[in-house]
Amino acid sequence: MHVASDTGGTFTDLVADDGRILKVPSTPDDPGRAVRQGVERLVEGKRPSILGHGTTVGTNALLERRGATVALVTNEGFADLIEIGRQDRPSLYDQSADRPDPLVARAHRYEVRGRLGPDGREAEPLDLSSLPVLPDDVEAVAVCLLHADLDAVHERTVAGALRDRGLDVTASHEVSPEFREYERTVTTVVDAYLRPRCRDYVNGLVGLADEVLVMTSSGGLVAARAAAEHPVSLLLSGPAGGVLAGAAAAAANGWPDAVTFDMGGTSTDVCLVLDGRPSPAADRVVGGFALRSPSLDVHTIGAGGGSIARVDAGGALAVGPRSAGAVPGPACYGLGGTEPTVTDADLVAGRIPPDLVLPGLGPVDLAAARTALGALGLGDAVGAAGAVLAVVDAAMELAVRRVSIERGVDPRGLALVAFGGAGPLHACTLADALGMPAVIVPARAGVLSAVGILGAPRQVDLVESCPDPLDHADARRRASVLGERAARQLGGDDLTEVSVDLSFDCRYAGQSHELGVDDIDGFAAEHERRNGYARSDVPVEVIAVRAVARRPSPTDMAGLSTPARQAARGPVVVAEPDCTIWVPDGWTAQPGEAGALVLTRVEG
Repeated sequence: MHVASDTGGTFTDLVADDGRILKVPSTPDDPGRAVRQGVERLVEGKRPSILGHGTTVGTNALLERRGATVALVTNEGFADLIEIGRQDRPSLYDQSADRPDPLVARAHRYEVRGRLGPDGREAEPLDLSSLPVLPDDVEAVAVCLLHADLDAVHERTVAGALRDRGLDVTASHEVSPEFREYERTVTTVVDAYLRPRCRDYVNGLVGLADEVLVMTSSGGLVAARAAAEHPVSLLLSGPAGGVLAGAAAAAANGWPDAVTFDMGGTSTDVCLVLDGRPSPAADRVVGGFALRSPSLDVHTIGAGGGSIARVDAGGALAVGPRSAGAVPGPACYGLGGTEPTVTDADLVAGRIPPDLVLPGLGPVDLAAARTALGALGLGDAVGAAGAVLAVVDAAMELAVRRVSIERGVDPRGLALVAFGGAGPLHACTLADALGMPAVIVPARAGVLSAVGILGAPRQVDLVESCPDPLDHADARRRASVLGERAARQLGGDDLTEVSVDLSFDCRYAGQSHELGVDDIDGFAAEHERRNGYARSDVPVEVIAVRAVARRPSPTDMAGLSTPARQAARGPVVVAEPDCTIWVPDGWTAQPGEAGALVLTRVEG
């Protein structure tokens, strides 16, 4: 038996390869407890051969600043790099907006003498005698030395000396061997900051199956113990599974170009899919921290079913990012929550059936939802519910625009793939606002991230900086060698079913940003699509090469379809065991491929 679990802010979802599903309330005080309880209930005494797991524990620990006490060791003169950062501001016109405080206190930043030059050659010999003794309160150490992406000789030496002292060390060349010293340093620090907490959590799941695998942000599974050592790769662990399954469902129904729309209890995640492939991202910002680590290009906002509505000091209605979470949850859960949430608004507005029974929680409480919404002072409960839904829908529309229009892609040629416990309740409204022609609700939409984890490939992601950005022949050779290394790391001597994808980070000479392309010769076309112009007179630099090796899962996601779905014409509520679908007036729902429900506008 193969089982997958996805830990969210409100529910923990589980799926078995025989099609059985289970939703249990998450346990924020100990996220692993819900997974253990869920697996025990789902397998009924049997032991799974494989457990795939997606988690938000690392993300939450970073956002809530619940990590380890970290020391940073870097080159002489660079201890303040993580505080200086880049010149961009979090919000250009907001005088009160500040960058987050560094994860390493100034007293815990240390410098060592020695330096490599920008070509990777030694400019000053490393002086290990300058490496200080670290205080006893340090739980983890991040080592990031100049140009270690080109040659890690100094960094390996320093990291080895610290490990010989019994310290828990993360070195930048092990977690983010890419150029840009600031981002590489921050990524290394975040990895060290999260590892003690995430390692205990992930390793605590190891005994639940013969083999435990964990989903990474880039959409592949790795062994649990390897994942525990580099938790920075897990920040989009759960959402990545939903993107994979959503992309597969869209393609099966004739929409290789789509936007996945995952609305859960705490947040909403959207991702652009072109030609059946989710868009990758070499860098991203999480909690205000700039990270460079392989990832899918998932854009996240604090808008979910549990997002709390309030009237701010200026008298405007705001929704989120604060969430009622699993405890106490929305008012309609009947667990003691009194603040109005999006789920309460969906219930009062008639999008959720008043007799719905929530898994593990019991029937919804319509009276409690009405009372909570009425307390907003926006008129009666029904009017307040409409206002809450309008605000949250507008925020999610901006998120979809972010990954489509701002990427040079017209949403009118894309389907919207709706999943998560709340996604199918809001999808048609978003599609109407953006002129999107179809909404696809995949089979098992309420637990789709777990479905995606069950069907995800085993994967190895490698990246290597290019010392000569203009030597394209060398870049192609490096990519080929890197691909062979990735395949060997994944499959050893058995390369059966192992596939390798190569890509190149390219830019025009003089630019400070790059684009990822499958082939260097395709850079100009991609640049024109994204930016509206190309420059044939400017040389193209290749600053990094990437290789992704994959071995497919033995579980076919198409085999996890729901029982036959019926056609329906709006306005109508379609209640399913794992989610509720709102088909508004002017829309119709038809059964699609792989158990999906395809929603389109009624003609005439």
